[in-house]
Amino acid sequence: MAKCIRLGILVPSSNTALEPLAQTIISDLPHVSVHFSRFTMTRINLDRGSLSQFQTDVIVNAARLLADARVDIIGWGGNSSGWLGFQADEDLCSKIKTVTGIPATTSVLALNKALQIFGIRNLGLVSPYLHDVQESIIRNYASIGVDISCESHLGLSDNLAIGMIDTATLENSVSTVVNGGVEAVTTFCTNFQAAQRVAQWERKYKVAIFDTVSTVIWDMLQSCGVDTRELASKWGQLFEGTCYQR
Repeated sequence: MAKCIRLGILVPSSNTALEPLAQTIISDLPHVSVHFSRFTMTRINLDRGSLSQFQTDVIVNAARLLADARVDIIGWGGNSSGWLGFQADEDLCSKIKTVTGIPATTSVLALNKALQIFGIRNLGLVSPYLHDVQESIIRNYASIGVDISCESHLGLSDNLAIGMIDTATLENSVSTVVNGGVEAVTTFCTNFQAAQRVAQWERKYKVAIFDTVSTVIWDMLQSCGVDTRELASKWGQLFEGTCYQR
């Protein structure tokens, strides 16, 4: 009998997309379940109040609740290290492992791993964020040798409003960035309703699309030794990536 795998995902309190998408992605894996814990996060900008939402101790407290369910791995389903700096996620994962004894990953660290595996150096960025947040993300990717010269952002900070972005807007943003001649695109927000469109976009535009709901699930599954290739036809070529274990 196959071992049952439990994934634990940390979710921003105002996020309305991540949980149903995660459940749908793993629905074809009968021995995998996904479980969630939330903490307060409602706005995304660079002011002190918004940045304080992402304090490590606050997120770790939510991770403690997932540890009670004896999950196999914990994933932070958010993109905050895109603008805070990738070390923020490295430190968070280290703290979660120290406190709970459970390995951890994040949407952004998983994206960065995927970029390395696929050899991507020219990345298109689609986000809902404000201009200064977008600029911070671009600078952080430049620091690891990933150029983002083609981007689209929608100038939003309210996370509930982000969750209401329609299909036509996302399609237009992806199309705009792809037409800039990129090697791949990331839909960089776990409150986007984008993951379910990735495979369609890849067929249409002939580039890899890395959605940050998908990246964290992919990395968690891979880390648990789950073969993700059967998910690729529905959820994109990311899931064809090489399987590894921590």
